[in-house]
Amino acid sequence: MKVAVVGATGLVGTKMLQVLAERDFPVTELLPVASEKSIGKKISFKNKEYTVVGMQDAIDAKPNVAIFSAGGGTSLEWAPKFAAAGITVIDNSSAWRMDPEKKLVVPEVNANVITAADKIIANPNCSTIQLVVILKPLHDKYKIKRVVVSTYQSVTGTGVKAVDQLMNERKGIVGEMAYKYQIDLNAIPHIDVFLDNGYTKEEMKMTNETKKIMSDDAILLTATCVRIPAIGGHSESVNIEFEKDFDVEEVKSLLSKTPGVVLQDDIKNFIYPMAITAHDKDDTYVGRIRRDETQANTMNCWIVSDNLRKGAATNAVQIAEYLMEKKFI
Repeated sequence: MKVAVVGATGLVGTKMLQVLAERDFPVTELLPVASEKSIGKKISFKNKEYTVVGMQDAIDAKPNVAIFSAGGGTSLEWAPKFAAAGITVIDNSSAWRMDPEKKLVVPEVNANVITAADKIIANPNCSTIQLVVILKPLHDKYKIKRVVVSTYQSVTGTGVKAVDQLMNERKGIVGEMAYKYQIDLNAIPHIDVFLDNGYTKEEMKMTNETKKIMSDDAILLTATCVRIPAIGGHSESVNIEFEKDFDVEEVKSLLSKTPGVVLQDDIKNFIYPMAITAHDKDDTYVGRIRRDETQANTMNCWIVSDNLRKGAATNAVQIAEYLMEKKFI
């Protein structure tokens, strides 16, 4: 199994390599790929050293699968070239997510949509992934009408520059700014660019991607996305209105049996999901499950997941595992 990781030297690319190793994905040959300035650099994978190569060299090497985490522009330019060479691409950028010809996949939710003919498969937005993992079993059981979600997103979702800004501010060092404002001791209600409707691109990604992944345009979803000075993962406060009524204990039981989900809901012992405890884990955590007392058939919950793992690297590797299991690669 020859595997290319495009963007191998970046924050998510590094996490991809870590997850491939941890999950023991059967890599027989690794092709770390990065921009021209990184070509020739050495990276370590499973105690072996590999040399970073360029895009065309990676295509010429004909890997079975190429996992992209190098930004939308790079994906738009290069993913079709890899696909044209018969290489299956799993793309972590937003470039292909809403393309009607491309599949947008969270394996626990909709892996069955993938076929052998799919050569570019899109990895959803990190905030969307952890949300739909929880929504899917609830939708199947109670039929979701409307979702109101507020996110509290880690600086790691922006990248190394944002992590450096936070740590510099903690130390009182003036340095390069990833955000317009200070992030330490702050919460910034602005992720990605603002659109004409007053929402940010991140907020609309959650709305549109959820409908596509869940194969249901009737689900109404509205989001507010906020950046906070956390490292471990993204947190979400979620209000869900169903068509059918539900029992809170039944919801907890259902979610506790859902693959990839960990129920942390014991308020007597102060057990609930937190970014710091989700850090470097593959699961999606859910807790604070309670009935919304202001509206019929509606519940509140709190969802947390590591945005670099399940929100990016792990989800991409799980797609690759599914492709391998189905002998599509």
